[in-house]
Amino acid sequence: MIRTQQLCRRFHVGDSWVHALDKVDLHIEEGDFVAVMGPSGSGKSTLMNILGCLDTPDDGDYRLLEQQVAHLDDAELSRIRNRHIGFVFQSFHLLPRLTALENVMLPLRFSDIEVSQARAHAESLLNRLGLSDRMDHRPNQLSGGQRQRVAIARSLINDPPLLLADEPTGNLDSKTSVEIMDLFTELNRAGQTILMVTHEDEIAAFARRVIRMRDGKIEHDTTRH
Repeated sequence: MIRTQQLCRRFHVGDSWVHALDKVDLHIEEGDFVAVMGPSGSGKSTLMNILGCLDTPDDGDYRLLEQQVAHLDDAELSRIRNRHIGFVFQSFHLLPRLTALENVMLPLRFSDIEVSQARAHAESLLNRLGLSDRMDHRPNQLSGGQRQRVAIARSLINDPPLLLADEPTGNLDSKTSVEIMDLFTELNRAGQTILMVTHEDEIAAFARRVIRMRDGKIEHDTTRH
């Protein structure tokens, strides 16, 4: 599903260049559940942004679903994001004036799908994620865990083959964090490919593969059997 070769990203800081990614080779298969870890400045967020088509590398090759995407323009990257990638963020990014159902339906607003069909799909996802009785609630009427479940449902509304999660439990307590990670595990068992950035070992333990980065390079890549 994902293949990078010699991926590089540099940033100009003061009078010098910082190598956020330094010749990164990475291969992720369909159905993988991968956690990316590393200290601040290790390159994990830069890697996530490039894999999510939110940024482009300075050098190297990135192929997503066999398509070369490393040097596409913004419009083409946007099309790939909308079709192939679902995003889950630490801070949920829900629109406060919309209900849970309306937030989940939001990515389909500019698609060709009929409103009734989009609504049925969103309702099905919210039911699946245990929010059947919260569909008409706005974000401020939901707990942190419920808001993250709404965000996960929204990320899945386009049936993306790849789900990217950036510190998905960062704003949650320990019990709720485990519940969200149990949900990710369930999604992965159903075939969803998941790539997650986290700084917590206990959260990374839910993944089947853990990549540790340092100074823009992959330091360790371990698969749990």
